[in-house]
Amino acid sequence: MTDAEWAVVRPLLPVPGWMRGRGGQPEAYCHRAMLDAIGYLVDNGIKWRAMPADFPPWDRVYAFFRRWRDHDLVREFHHRLRGQVREKAGRDAQPTAGMIDSQSVKADAVVGAGSRGFDGGKLVNGRKRHVVVDTLGLLLGVMVTAADVSDRAAAHILLEQVAIAHHRLALVWADGGYTGSLIEHCLATFTLVLAIVKRSDHVKGFVVLPKRWIVERRFAHLMRSRRLVRDFERRIASAEAMIYWSMIGLMTRRPARPHRRRG
Repeated sequence: MTDAEWAVVRPLLPVPGWMRGRGGQPEAYCHRAMLDAIGYLVDNGIKWRAMPADFPPWDRVYAFFRRWRDHDLVREFHHRLRGQVREKAGRDAQPTAGMIDSQSVKADAVVGAGSRGFDGGKLVNGRKRHVVVDTLGLLLGVMVTAADVSDRAAAHILLEQVAIAHHRLALVWADGGYTGSLIEHCLATFTLVLAIVKRSDHVKGFVVLPKRWIVERRFAHLMRSRRLVRDFERRIASAEAMIYWSMIGLMTRRPARPHRRRG
């Protein structure tokens, strides 16, 4: 990070327990160095043990990542940064509308059989990333499952988590894979309107569908991080944390701006 980027990020970082009088040993390395190291790993897709010597030792960086993952600090930091980015883009910090979709990716050999599956539609043996994004394409929630888990089954859990975390969310656009009882369930349980955007049967070739292109663009941005091209994580919690880290890097480097409306 540049000095200007660090000046924006630093006030949003979770405060360590030892700085709040809760005891514990002070951390040996600066948070800026740790964030840069994890960002380098996610962006370049290296192994933990291949961390360059310019960064802190790999085991200290991994311990930092593991602590943030287990205490849910990655998501907390991401949500704070997303709120600030939305405000700079002229939006309210809390979104009122979003999009949901999924992406199946191949899993590495380290991924156990218990957390992987085969997606018959995409012909992918691995895991599936279910995400909800706002109208700027910023992440509101993520859930990683085996690839054979249906979109509707995962959406029941993910939309509940997102609705609780974002109480102003009232409308979510989705594709035809989310039809059925899920629509009535969201409206009755979360007071959330699930609007289905379908492709016309009379249109041939590629066509940009209203709203759905936003979440598809987010998947394309995630695939630019080499660590996310495949799923290399043994634990599902680590796979979800890596997605948040990728979004943190994207928001830090290129804050979101109001985009030209395409439907």
